Amino acid sequence: DPSAQPSTGGSRHCSDRLYVHRYMMASRTMWVNGPIIVGAGPAGIAAAACLHTRGVPSVVLDRDDCLASLWQRRTYDRLRLHLPKHFCQLPGMPFPDHYPEYPTKHQFVAYLESYAAAFHVRPRFRQSVVSARFDHAAGLWRVTASDEDTGITTEYIGRWLVVATGENAERVIPDLDGADAFKGPVSHVSEYKSGEPYKGKRVLVVGCGNSGMEVCLDLCDHGARPSMVVRDGVHVLPREMLGVATFSV
Repeated sequence: DPSAQPSTGGSRHCSDRLYVHRYMMASRTMWVNGPIIVGAGPAGIAAAACLHTRGVPSVVLDRDDCLASLWQRRTYDRLRLHLPKHFCQLPGMPFPDHYPEYPTKHQFVAYLESYAAAFHVRPRFRQSVVSARFDHAAGLWRVTASDEDTGITTEYIGRWLVVATGENAERVIPDLDGADAFKGPVSHVSEYKSGEPYKGKRVLVVGCGNSGMEVCLDLCDHGARPSMVVRDGVHVLPREMLGVATFSV
């Protein structure tokens, strides 16, 4: 019976429609009537807030699922702001009066969340930007982001691009001669939370910036025996001199 034979043409059309459907589901395009902001840390949400106060819409993209993920997930427990709070407040909203002069990281994160809510900044989380190119013919930015959960790719198109990914978003561990022969654990400060696991152990800290200094102090407070190596000369200043923040002198 010829009617019982499969229709090659019909199968092809069905397959084509299925392909188009899957393509449309896996990839989409979105026009942004304002800047495309990459990064939902302090700089990114501050940029979006300032635009909002001037009636300019924007889209904020971030690969993580929360505001200021570096502060929330890749910092040590004892961290506080290293500068007085009035140097660190974002435009249009000071820190609460009851906050100490050097807020803790938890207080800073709470401030950022309140700030975003006050200025109606709603980032699109889990959007990992994989490319950004300027289309000279159209005079527009084309920013491609992949959803970390669904894999759906979205191309955001707009006239302006703001990169607010921060200078410390990616950890850097230098290649050290002999490191492969070292049998102990090697970790980056972004993985460090507390000196408790290092009690009674010898620990070598490489670098003497704010993080290195504070980690050494934290290790001492928890009964570890830290040593520090520094490439260049070290200049150590107190946090305050005669009651005035050193940063402001």
